[in-house]
Amino acid sequence: MSLDVYLTGATTTSPCMCPKCYKEHMAEHTEEFYSANITHNFGKMADEAGIYEHLWQPEEIGISKASQLIEPLRIGLALLKSDPDRFSKFDASNGWGLYIHFVPFVEKYLKACKEYPDADVRVSLGRTESGYRRQL
Repeated sequence: MSLDVYLTGATTTSPCMCPKCYKEHMAEHTEEFYSANITHNFGKMADEAGIYEHLWQPEEIGISKASQLIEPLRIGLALLKSDPDRFSKFDASNGWGLYIHFVPFVEKYLKACKEYPDADVRVSLGRTESGYRRQL
């Protein structure tokens, strides 16, 4: 039950030798600039900070490039840092999803977006049945 975020570049196709059949095949390789993983337990905290869709559902709000995440993440991060008590109330009781871990995640993701503004944004969602899933 987690969220994987990726900032990626171009996908190229090149020949490679299969180690099983020893025949040449074409393989796709996507340049990856950044990746990170967090628990779905941060969903309510992200929602309170106004960045849930930006993290979990970027494609649903028209975000495809890292540059489009910079301002929303900057604003969300400033809000998170401005009122730790407000956001700490969303800490997961099991310890998997604490404010003190979410802020650095957002900081690193924002830094990567600034470093690779032309990168494609991709997310992969694990199971959400028992995690937070905001409906748009």
